[in-house]
Amino acid sequence: MSITLQQIIFFIVAIVVIVFSIMSVTTKSILRSATYLLFVLFSTAMFYFILDYTFLGAAQIIIYAGGIMILYVFSILLTRSDKNINIRIKWSKLLAILITTLIGGAIILFCIFSHNFANTYTNIPNNELNMNLIGQTLMGAEKYQYVLPFEAVGVLLLACMIGAIVIARKK
Repeated sequence: MSITLQQIIFFIVAIVVIVFSIMSVTTKSILRSATYLLFVLFSTAMFYFILDYTFLGAAQIIIYAGGIMILYVFSILLTRSDKNINIRIKWSKLLAILITTLIGGAIILFCIFSHNFANTYTNIPNNELNMNLIGQTLMGAEKYQYVLPFEAVGVLLLACMIGAIVIARKK
């Protein structure tokens, strides 16, 4: 069994996603956490590019890595944080976190090893979907179309920004 260049790149990107995900949730600085999350989102776009889904990769970069991360960073910078906060985790909560992590990891490994990935990869078509069809699906209001979830996320992000501005101007 020979390893191809595409598989090597996939493993490198997967390691980058794992490392930056762990760094994102373990750092104490919220701005660094948002920066690490940005690297995770860029790496997720790399997965789409590896699978030759250029439209989804570009949408991942534009929407998530671009727009939403800018909203996160502005929200963080508009709110004041107390740098003297010292969070201590009790041993019981730490044990619960460890057990939950081990159970989740076991479930993920079970799913990975019980799924036959080789057969599903060979069935992937080499051509992309029509851009017109993707646009109608994303902006359509009928069944299995996504304009309502898109608008809901937009309203939620707007509410987050307004909340951050209200908290920042509470003087």
